[in-house]
Amino acid sequence: MKFIKQTSYFKHLIITLVTLFITAIAFLYSGLYSMGADDPHYDVTTWALETLRESSIARASGDIQVPTDLNEPKRLLRGGADYNDMCAGCHLKPGTNETDFTLGLYPSPPALTKLTFDMSDETAYYQRNFWIIKHGIKASGMPAWAPGHDDERIWNMIAFIKRLPDLTEEQYQVITARGKSSGGHH
Repeated sequence: MKFIKQTSYFKHLIITLVTLFITAIAFLYSGLYSMGADDPHYDVTTWALETLRESSIARASGDIQVPTDLNEPKRLLRGGADYNDMCAGCHLKPGTNETDFTLGLYPSPPALTKLTFDMSDETAYYQRNFWIIKHGIKASGMPAWAPGHDDERIWNMIAFIKRLPDLTEEQYQVITARGKSSGGHH
């Protein structure tokens, strides 16, 4: 009798799992879920994606070695010029609240000019941001900058981003100007 109950339970479990699988496949191919950037995800979808993203970045970035000279002025100058060329269109400049580009992105990119960074774990902050700039984030609009940008150049951008919220518009203009002092990256 016990064997029959176990077999019946197993059959119901298999039928339930197969039904869930078929339902999930039907939903994927149905096209019912809106993929428009102007139609936000359901709250549970946002939670799942953000949890996956943050857990993945924390795991992948944990062993990155952080340089000890990130407060050097040369890094600020070199990183500033690259930030202006490659990042400001999405992550803004001092005195800018939005651009035509940022209005249409979903999820919206963080306005790095307005963020106050949690520096309670400075190493984790640097590791996380290095990994994000180097590898990008899938389906977010954040590209991987590793192709064509060595680690030194990425560390320079991180040094700049840390100081960005404290910069005035005028300071930003001076620091981000390309020239010999910025290392001449093109």
